[in-house]
Amino acid sequence: MQLSLNIHNQLIDLSSPLVMAIVNITPDSFYTSWGNKDEDELLEQVQSFLDQGADIIDMGACSTRPGSTPVEAEEEWNRLAPALKIIRTHFPNAILSVDTFRAEIAEKAIQAGVDMINDVYGGDADSKMWGVIAKYRVPYILTFAREMTTYSTCYEYTMSNIVDFFQEKLDKLHRMGVADVIIDPGFGFAKTEQQNYAILRDMKVLSVLQAPILVGISRKSMLYKPLGENPSDVLPATTAANTIALEHGACILRVHDVTAAKQAIAIHLLTHKEN
Repeated sequence: MQLSLNIHNQLIDLSSPLVMAIVNITPDSFYTSWGNKDEDELLEQVQSFLDQGADIIDMGACSTRPGSTPVEAEEEWNRLAPALKIIRTHFPNAILSVDTFRAEIAEKAIQAGVDMINDVYGGDADSKMWGVIAKYRVPYILTFAREMTTYSTCYEYTMSNIVDFFQEKLDKLHRMGVADVIIDPGFGFAKTEQQNYAILRDMKVLSVLQAPILVGISRKSMLYKPLGENPSDVLPATTAANTIALEHGACILRVHDVTAAKQAIAIHLLTHKEN
């Protein structure tokens, strides 16, 4: 099965996995943040990601880290709008994604030149989100996660539950005319450490859905807590987890460290190259 994404009528082949670089437009990310500081600093960061081979730049202006309280929509847009304008102006050909669970932010971002929407609550936090995605026909990242009101609660589920969750939502989105849907297992969102690792171990099951899989596991607590480390110390663990994810079908790696992810993909592809 060959997967691809249609971005502005350009088909992007996913037989070689992509790297999505994280740009946090927040003052309170668990790892790195731009936080509306110096324009040159933002441009330098994005340029560095692109030079390292990032395929997609994912911008978020409302933190969804564990324990955080989401800012109001107005504040989210006030953070995002200037950064988006800066990046789109200086990098007109870059593929841009916005990480938001709000339909109004998604629509404004698309109108400002964003190519895809990354919704960490899978449409559950805002009933209008899917209507916006269907209206503009942009690729949509559908995450297996609970809405913000139940974020801190962990649920019992099996991989069959996760497949059912995605299948139901994929069917609805396709009926609405949304063709390009990427699924994200949602590592770290209302899941225990054991559940996170069970999903990583059994992720191949998701291939039955015939949808591209995104994995966002970079420097998360499921990596640094069992090792007794901090987010800044677990790049090797992130690379190991990303390599497992690639072996189990990941098409997109969402990361803080582009070079390491690109190298993991290169070695993964070499091991699967036919002689």
